[in-house]
Amino acid sequence: MDNSQVATAAKPTITNPKLLLWILMIVYVFNFLDRQIVNILAEPISRDLNLSDTQIGLLTGLAFALFYTLLGIPIARYADNSSTNRVGLISISLAVWSAMTALCGLAQNFAQLALARVGVGVGEAGCTPAAHSLITDSVPPEKRSSAIAFYGLGIPIGSLLGLVIGGALNDIYGWRVAFMAVAIPGLILAAFLPFILREPRKAEAAARALSGEKARDALSTKDALKEVYSSRAFVLLAIAASFTAFLSYGKSVWAVILFIRSHGLSPGETGLLLGIVLGVAGMVGTWLGGMMADKFGKIDKRHLLTTPALGMVIATPILFLGYFATDWRVAIILLFVPSALNAAYYGPTYATVQGLVKPEARAVAAAFMLFGQNLIGLGLGPLLFGMMSDAFKPLAGDESVRWVLYGAAWLGLIPAYFFWRASLRLKEELKTG
Repeated sequence: MDNSQVATAAKPTITNPKLLLWILMIVYVFNFLDRQIVNILAEPISRDLNLSDTQIGLLTGLAFALFYTLLGIPIARYADNSSTNRVGLISISLAVWSAMTALCGLAQNFAQLALARVGVGVGEAGCTPAAHSLITDSVPPEKRSSAIAFYGLGIPIGSLLGLVIGGALNDIYGWRVAFMAVAIPGLILAAFLPFILREPRKAEAAARALSGEKARDALSTKDALKEVYSSRAFVLLAIAASFTAFLSYGKSVWAVILFIRSHGLSPGETGLLLGIVLGVAGMVGTWLGGMMADKFGKIDKRHLLTTPALGMVIATPILFLGYFATDWRVAIILLFVPSALNAAYYGPTYATVQGLVKPEARAVAAAFMLFGQNLIGLGLGPLLFGMMSDAFKPLAGDESVRWVLYGAAWLGLIPAYFFWRASLRLKEELKTG
């Protein structure tokens, strides 16, 4: 049977790439909505359960991130197996984290809420590595940054909805109802997802069987680790992305609290304003980052990472001025541009990672990136910001959060440096397939 007959036999079981991207992006919206809604609810929860800023940092960060990162790598190894149905894996993960989000609304104390947040992290560990692997198998390399950036739009959209919906529901019904309400759409989508998307590996297996081609051998854990960490560019990218996440997650939690404590806005007002303004900024930055990488990466592979490196340098002083402003209107205007520039890293970074390793190690590569981003970023960012805020309170009072954010603005120069260093390795290390 010739190649055209093989392709025709396999074609009916392949999901249209555009539909795949739209559905996976919606799944990622629910991922970040359920993950980030706790940011806008942190202050009401703190008042209700009498929590310290350090405990808020634990709930918004480490309680979620620890189990997310610990389970992420073995789940990614499972996703890389050629017999694994990645669509089914994502569906189960979506159901688990949605159910655990609903349980957050039933918590009566810090320990119960922390355990529920752990459950959210356990569920979400199965989503992004499998999704990145699916996307990479479904789009050509020259469109990969834009495709992964489109999936990454789930971050700002989900965060936007978490702030707006969470703040509004809290003001009307309280924080418990907010948790339960946002969990419902995810549970519904999880039930229908296996009927909407198809696992492309089934079509690939059918095509190989018809052509007599052998299936690719799975990599051992040792070989997968060697494949990932033999790339110097990957290591530099992992450092850059982890530090970016550390700052991003820390700022996203404590900027909300800054507007409530220092600017005197209610959770509902803060959620609406920050959700819309910073959410739109995140969408613009994420999308443009992917588009710029695909456009200029064709000219020179090093330019895949130019936008993240330059963007973070430009964002640094503007971000500082946004935190320094005493009028919330001025502050929110100043935060728009740096928020967009800081979001531009997602598509270029993860598309580059997918191009640095063999297909058999793509989910594991994404999982290791997420390991650093979530353990260091989500796990330690909100927590250390909270600890620093508590430490500054004797001197700064309610302005302690502002002091912490001043430092966070200037630390953005560190990941910019590592993105630039990683870009210098791409001509040598980036694979074409």
